[in-house]
Amino acid sequence: MTQLKISGMTCDSCATHVRQALEKVPGVQSARVSYTLGSAEVALADGTTANALIAAVDALGYQARVDEGRTPPPSGGLLGNMQSWLGGDGKRPGSDESLHLAVIGSGGAAMAGALKATERGARVTLIERGTIGGTCVNIGCVPSKIMIRAAHVAHLRRESPFDGGIAAAAPAILRDKLLAQQQGRVEELRHAKYESILDGHSAITVLRGEARFKDDRALIVKLRNGDEQVVHFDRCLIATGANPAIPPIPGLKDTPYWTSTEALASDAIPERLAVIGSSVVAVELAQAFARLGSRVTILARSSLFFREDPEVGKTVTAAFRAEGIEVLEQTQASRIAHVDGEFVLTTNHGERRADRLLMATGRTPNTRSLNLGTAGVTTNQQGAIVVDATMRTNASDIYAAGDCTDLPQFVYVAAAAGTRAGINMTGGEAALDLSAMPAVVFTDPQVGTVGHSEAEAHRAGIETDSRVLTLDNVPRALANFDTRGFIKLVAEAGSGRLIGVQAIAPEAGELIQTAALAIRHRMTVQDLADQLFPYLTMVEGLKLAAQTFTKDVKQLSCCAG
Repeated sequence: MTQLKISGMTCDSCATHVRQALEKVPGVQSARVSYTLGSAEVALADGTTANALIAAVDALGYQARVDEGRTPPPSGGLLGNMQSWLGGDGKRPGSDESLHLAVIGSGGAAMAGALKATERGARVTLIERGTIGGTCVNIGCVPSKIMIRAAHVAHLRRESPFDGGIAAAAPAILRDKLLAQQQGRVEELRHAKYESILDGHSAITVLRGEARFKDDRALIVKLRNGDEQVVHFDRCLIATGANPAIPPIPGLKDTPYWTSTEALASDAIPERLAVIGSSVVAVELAQAFARLGSRVTILARSSLFFREDPEVGKTVTAAFRAEGIEVLEQTQASRIAHVDGEFVLTTNHGERRADRLLMATGRTPNTRSLNLGTAGVTTNQQGAIVVDATMRTNASDIYAAGDCTDLPQFVYVAAAAGTRAGINMTGGEAALDLSAMPAVVFTDPQVGTVGHSEAEAHRAGIETDSRVLTLDNVPRALANFDTRGFIKLVAEAGSGRLIGVQAIAPEAGELIQTAALAIRHRMTVQDLADQLFPYLTMVEGLKLAAQTFTKDVKQLSCCAG
């Protein structure tokens, strides 16, 4: 019998699919697969290799490896050893012992790094002080997008462009039931994508406790029972994430303010909500609460999305104000108090009162308790770990990925960084290229951006040629009776090569990846204009925007090629 360890299965149906794939491999006499154990037991005819089994499982999107505790590893001679050392099987040259990696954290970056490293033969000790899964699945992306979607549905029931033909009705918001639905899906995904994978992975040991560096080769872990354990490592990946940053506003610390964590877990919708902040978390949650029934005021120190193209902030601000959300620009709170059950905010534009206050002023890396100086790891002024394109820190054999680093704070960047760290910690050489990194803000309309804005290009010394297409020129938007927004293409002057896109549209998050691929493949605006796009899709707006470089799209018929 050949024993396989299989990761990535999330249910008994997955196990059935794996078994069926294994049984189709020539030479397989029988196969038994267990989802709960994350394993397979396969009877093979003589001459059948495990490589064919692994390939069959990998083709389904799962990861398989021979369980060497049950099946003797094949001997490879000098060539096999060289391939092992250079190909990244996680072995020390000249030794049969696997590389031991310590991974601090259990979120997207940590899991990606740990799984990739074990695929390449390493063994991992993963250390988590809190809840398995990190920010995204537990208190970030997943619960916030569920709440935003529920708020969007509530908004459409209350009002839509089709109210003339579909009678609108104000919905009853049962926040306790919405919260139960939200948290149920969070728990489901945490178990399927994190806990069950770790539980069934023989090459990963989970240690529950808080880690700090003893030196550049060992960690001290304070366990939950108060004991301490020393973990020695060959390589270490720091993936400890970030927490909400709280500004030192007088009086604030003595009030029961919310961060996004408390806001998403609240079982009630406040009548009046004040939001301090102007970037992603602030605007997403502000609109969600407004659509669920709160009277919302946003206090922006500058303007919404002040780091983006100016039209982005102007367009979103106009959309918010049209929904009744009060946006106060150039507004700062100089003092905050909580008196008789309400917040009193003293600002440069007068006093503001609210039932709840959401602080959404950015996030700060979770690095202060790691004792990084002992290991010689450098951070920037914000406490973020400085890494290069391969996720290496300045300290030998210590890597970092995710929101604790100076990389953009997006979970897909964290996961990509973690994967590359896993490769590099086991002898590979993989770099992270963020030159065509898409970003999405889940407001309505959504904000999608990739590449350079005009201002960024000019700061980089690039001359540009740009066009803006308003959505009243996009057939999908006209059919939706919702023409809020625009698509802006930024091209390199002379060559016409596309270098940036900013889109404000109800489905901007869906179209921005097409723009990212166009930039990645160095397409010109003419290349984009010549592509076939399906009619009555929002992404067709990219083609129309590209055509504006040479044509007046108002003079084109529908589907004009």
